[in-house]
Amino acid sequence: MDALVETTLEEPVGDLIARALADLGVTHAFGVISIHNMPILDAIARQGRIRFVPARGEAGAMNMADAYARVTRSLGVCFTSTGTAAGNAAGAQVEALTAGSPVLHITSQIDRPFMDRDRAAIHDVPRQPDMLKAVSKQVIRAWEPHNAVDALLAAAQAALSAPTGPVSLEIPVDVQRLKARMRAAPARIAVQSVVPDPALLDELAAMVAQARRPMIWLGGGARGAAEAATALVERGVGAVTSTNGRATVPEGHRWSLGAFNMTPDAQAIYEQSDLMLVVGSRLRGNETRNNAMRLPRLVQADADATQAGRNYPVELFVAGDARLVLEGLLARLPALLSTDAAFLDSIGAARAKGEAALRKMLGPYAAVADAISERVAQGRPWVRDVTISNSTFGNRYVRLAAPNLGVHALGGGIGQGIAMGIGAGLAGAGKAITLVGDGAAQLSLGELAAAVESGTETVFVLMNDQGYGVIRNIQDAQYGGRQHYASILTPDFSLICQAMGLPHAKVARTGDFAASLDAALAAPGPRMIEVDMVAIGPFAESFAGPPAGAAGSVR
Repeated sequence: MDALVETTLEEPVGDLIARALADLGVTHAFGVISIHNMPILDAIARQGRIRFVPARGEAGAMNMADAYARVTRSLGVCFTSTGTAAGNAAGAQVEALTAGSPVLHITSQIDRPFMDRDRAAIHDVPRQPDMLKAVSKQVIRAWEPHNAVDALLAAAQAALSAPTGPVSLEIPVDVQRLKARMRAAPARIAVQSVVPDPALLDELAAMVAQARRPMIWLGGGARGAAEAATALVERGVGAVTSTNGRATVPEGHRWSLGAFNMTPDAQAIYEQSDLMLVVGSRLRGNETRNNAMRLPRLVQADADATQAGRNYPVELFVAGDARLVLEGLLARLPALLSTDAAFLDSIGAARAKGEAALRKMLGPYAAVADAISERVAQGRPWVRDVTISNSTFGNRYVRLAAPNLGVHALGGGIGQGIAMGIGAGLAGAGKAITLVGDGAAQLSLGELAAAVESGTETVFVLMNDQGYGVIRNIQDAQYGGRQHYASILTPDFSLICQAMGLPHAKVARTGDFAASLDAALAAPGPRMIEVDMVAIGPFAESFAGPPAGAAGSVR
């Protein structure tokens, strides 16, 4: 009798959404409160089961949820309001889409009688779903109170199912206020897997077994298959990773190039290889010289069947989740492959040469790279914005302890690092180290207040060269030294930090950096270390980005 009464009780949809999120295991959410999401956020505050982190802008909230999702390997949740607010998050959501982050973007809509009718209601964007479709894996709308929870569950399942990605859920504000019947929601989402065809796995295994110099290229889609990928390498397969696939095989493995994937020595390795299996990677332009890099015979596996042969022709394509493909492959291969031992040994030597060349290029900043690498390798998130330091040592030299601990602006957009550092620092995976540049930092200075308010565990390493240093380098190399618009006004970051209550230290000698970093890591809450690049001087070799016409952001 009691159970029957319970199922007939009604609550506002805002309360039902808040409860369903908590029942699914969501513990953190990020966003900006507004009149159009207040019914849900009020319920979250009253119920007290989810920690809501107020961002200073919707873009920052999305970046926080994105980084949180990557580090925790779980659902990131971002709340925005309608129209302009949802649009503010769009650029950051492009980043989540590029990285395949399972983010649930819960946004709102105006009251249903005015929705989609272009009647100039406040906050109305007549084609908001079209905008969201451009930056989402899927867009779902809760049209009625009685289907709001089911719409939420469908959106979460879509975000978490391979290929993962951000999903936008629109809940009109009048729907949030209306009551609907309470009912039990599942405690977890039944994530859909893409199961590979056994016959194709048989064919793939035969090709790998026959190869004498096989390799595997691991992208971000393979990060959940680290155990199987490492086991395959141990059987005699050379490895290389994209930037987003780093540490899927342990960093520094004797048979792995890591992300030193475009050096002349890497090209020589590819030319020796007689088969390369590409798993969970799009072979992005900025990691293949716009697909001009010469690769061996290719076979490919991906959860997204539309990626088959997208950038390079392949001899075999297997649609399937990376873990299932690699586990199926291991079950069909001998315990030890008849791989050319000299070929495998040459891979580690090629990586060592790449590391040495990069370290030489860094000049005085090698001490900064070494200090960060030693502490990141201990097992903590390594978060990076787009800046010279990341384009040189951050993306490949600093060694990750696990694939989920690497977070960077994969899509190449600047100004996302501070917010990403907050999301990663709240993920419970240790105190994050977040690398940002002075130019990029100015896009999101307000989020430093969010870092202080939330007590996030992160150290912001601010590389300050008083402007867009890489743009100046490109102008020197390609535009006759005509430097325009790159030497921007740079604020006094110590005063900004003082105003926000963020502890700040400045390093003017790289020999002092390691001690400053250790002190910041040992202290509770967020800290900033500003590296005075003007006082320290330039890199030993000027970094001027990719060749003219190549892909990739260089700011």
